[in-house]
Amino acid sequence: MPSIAVDVMSGDSGAAECIPGALRALAADPQLELILVGLPEIMEPALAAAPAEIRARLSTHAAASVVGMSEHPREAIRRRKDSSMRLAIDLVKEGRAAAMVSAGNTGALTAISHFVLKTVGPVERAPIMSAVPARNGGHTHMLDLGANSKATALQLAQFATMGSIVARDVFGIATPRVGLLNIGEEDTKGHEIVQGAHELIRASAVNYCGFVEGHDIFEEHVDVVVTDGFTGNVALKTMEGLAQLIVEQLRTEFSRDLPSRLSGLLARPVLKRVGARLDPRRYNGACMVGLTAVVVKSHGSADRVAFAQAVVTAATAMRRGLPAAIANALAKAPSHDRTA
Repeated sequence: MPSIAVDVMSGDSGAAECIPGALRALAADPQLELILVGLPEIMEPALAAAPAEIRARLSTHAAASVVGMSEHPREAIRRRKDSSMRLAIDLVKEGRAAAMVSAGNTGALTAISHFVLKTVGPVERAPIMSAVPARNGGHTHMLDLGANSKATALQLAQFATMGSIVARDVFGIATPRVGLLNIGEEDTKGHEIVQGAHELIRASAVNYCGFVEGHDIFEEHVDVVVTDGFTGNVALKTMEGLAQLIVEQLRTEFSRDLPSRLSGLLARPVLKRVGARLDPRRYNGACMVGLTAVVVKSHGSADRVAFAQAVVTAATAMRRGLPAAIANALAKAPSHDRTA
């Protein structure tokens, strides 16, 4: 089975969480093979205690530097050719790996991925796509979540097509329902870019449900929500912050006095289930869709549990041939005016 290249120096915690996360993913999937890319002096001690069966399915690739979390994307392309992020992407380009995972600088990852791997067919920009929890145990798939702060009408239409393909081919939704995020559901709402995208998507083969609002993300009206990366990232971070606020408020209230603590003990099984359902670690790992190979962005603050989930996401996308599925679908789709 093809390997996945993992940038283990990435994210806020770097190798301290990425390496245990990679090992966790290997332990959970006996078919998985990884290439860990990072500084040898950090990787080797961290891997010394790994079981032989795990070590047999991983190899290491030495890097000399790390892309900083605040480093400008242009500088990362020019000056970080020996970084763990760049070398992991190069391994995919060379065919030594079929996918890569990084928790690093989103802008740098986007820029380097576009520069090295390129996009498939007519795709102009590759958006980041991930799942968020919805009602009744379901999920809503959102894109873009931060790769492209701005998007044209044509790019939003391409996001809709690609999002529909991922939801169908990777997540098994037979006919994904797609909505375009807007400030209202009425056809007259929104600026000219959203209006232009609305017309392009409506004319495509996508199962388009029209405009949706922020609260619809958590409903069951649509399976895929399309927006630009600025709006999507703000929405995602707001969701995560709200979930954390709710958890903290519940802890405070259930520890306020003796009756509250007793109530908390009775409610603990329910609270644990709700907490697990809303745990963002379960949804970590966002595919950068539209590239010629699988690239998965992990949350920068991911711990080992969350990072392992990002590796799982990459393995799923790789095994289901996500880039080829997108390329084939776009080749059959009617072309739109690129000046839109």
